[in-house]
Order: sequence, then C-alpha cells, then structure tokens
Amino acid sequence: MEQTQATEMAMQHLQQLVDNIETVIKGKRSQIKYILTALLAKGHILMEDNPGTGKTVMAKTLAQSISGAMGGDSSVGFKRIQFTPDLLPMDLIGSHIYDEDKKEFVFKKGPLFTNVLLADEINRASPKVQSALLECMAENQITIGDTTYKLNKLFFTIATQNPVEMEGTYPLPAAQLDRFSIKIIFGYVDETTELEIYNNYLGIANNLQHIQQVLSMQEILNLQEQAEQVTIHEELVKAVRNIVWETRRHPEIILGASTRSGINFLKCLKAYALVNGRTFVTEDDIFDLTIPVLDHRLMYRNKEAKANALPGILKTEMDRLHKLRITQ
Repeated sequence: MEQTQATEMAMQHLQQLVDNIETVIKGKRSQIKYILTALLAKGHILMEDNPGTGKTVMAKTLAQSISGAMGGDSSVGFKRIQFTPDLLPMDLIGSHIYDEDKKEFVFKKGPLFTNVLLADEINRASPKVQSALLECMAENQITIGDTTYKLNKLFFTIATQNPVEMEGTYPLPAAQLDRFSIKIIFGYVDETTELEIYNNYLGIANNLQHIQQVLSMQEILNLQEQAEQVTIHEELVKAVRNIVWETRRHPEIILGASTRSGINFLKCLKAYALVNGRTFVTEDDIFDLTIPVLDHRLMYRNKEAKANALPGILKTEMDRLHKLRITQ
C-alpha cells in the first residue's frame, strides 16, 4: 500500500513539473520527457541544434522549478557556462587564490559546483576543456591536486552543442559523449506553436521570470529512487543485451556500445517509464530510447551507416519482441 502511494505521489510530482515547464517551453513535451528521463536516471543530457531554439531557456526553467536544499524560497543552484575556444579548465573547476588575511592559498570553487549546469555550445571549446567535465559527470566529484571535492547529490548537466558542420566547432571526444545518458535534437516547434509564441512572447518571458517552484530538491532525489524501483521484464533486459551486442557485430559500426552503455540504457528505460506514468517498462520504451541513448556512443563507417545501422538493429529486435507478446 505504501509503495502504491509513493508511486502515485511520484506521478503527481512529475506531472506538476512537466506542466510548470510548459508554461515557458511550448510544443516540446517529448523533449521535456527526455530531459526528465536523464535527470531521474541520474545521468546527463546533450541537446544538439542551431542557436535560438530554446535550449538555454529550457535549462533555466527546469532549475527554477526546483526549490533549494532546505525547501526555502531560493531555487536549486544553476550555473551557465558559455563554452568558447579560449576557455580554460580552471574556468570550470575553479582555482587557488592567495588570501591576504590567512596568508595562504585557498580554493575558489568554479561553476561546476552547482546542481543544474548548463554547458552551452560545449563543442566550441577544446577537447582539453571538455575533458574537465569527465570526472564530475561520471563520479559526482572533482579532484584538484591531492584534494577531492564531492559535488551535491543533485548534479545534472544539460549540455548543448551546435551541429558539427558549423564553423568553429570541435567534435566531442568519445569518452565525453559516453558520459551523456541521452542525446536529442531539440528542434524547432511546429508552425501553429511558433505563431502562438510570437503572439504571446511577452507573457512567456514573464512566466520565466515568475516561474513557480513546484518541487523541492529532496522530492527530485525521491523521484530518482522511485525510478530505480520500476520493474522491467526479463525479455526486455535481453532485448537491451541483444541490441548492445549487435552494435558490436554490425559491419558498418566501427565502435559498438559498451557494457556501461547497456546499464545506462536500463536506467533510462526505468526513468522513462516513470515519466510516462508507469511502474513498468514496455516495448515502446525500448523503441523510443534506443537511438537517443545509444546512437551518440557509436562510431560508424560513414553517414549512410549512421542513418541505417542502429535503426536496422532496433527493427530486428522489435520484431522479436512483438512475436513474444510480453505482458507485465
């Protein structure tokens, strides 16, 4: 009975959060669900698209919807880093400065010490700077010299990148891409929604300035725990295994998915089910998440392979699952 009440409460909280975000972000329910999936899976998300599609506003809205650690008036910590070619690792991590009063060097924390981090246009910085994110995203800590600093329990990175064809961009290293649970194309809204935005852009801007804090940080942490309790059928676990293995065998894929990728896939499936109001994973969840979770982790022989290899693997596995007619 207690588990049922906890689940119902989780559903209510998630609906509150989605509704609150949609007062500012119009026509992006699918993208919002992917972002919340990465958050509940204790992962991070990479959003690719051209400037001006609302990625930065999305990150701000999410952060401002969550109240601080003590449930007070302030929202959770939110920092935005604009990645540029001249950015240095210390600009992210922080540096030691000399304290005249104490007569010693003290560490001044950088913007990575926050709850929700927006890494804007991450592929405009050099790989050396991008690598400064690796430890904090993977292990929730930052090591400087002999000292290791633990980050907050809630640490969520929303990174944006420009299409790789744009001038002044660097491809993200494979190790960095692997730290993102999900990668999505944020995309433009449809014509009807865009007209609505034009007619009410002042009201939307006002909503962002006065966004309500609908959940506390502790409630977000509770949702992360609730996501871990979502059930997944053994055949669906096998499906994840099969897809991961096939990426390693496919002749058009140079680098397949790792075991860590498969574990991350399972976490995202559970979180995605909860975001969609269920306590169990379905075949449709695998269909929706395979490409957002795995595609950016793979290396293909060419563009044609990138367009066809993973969708082909997914279709084969979905056909197998449909024949089984799994029931929860």
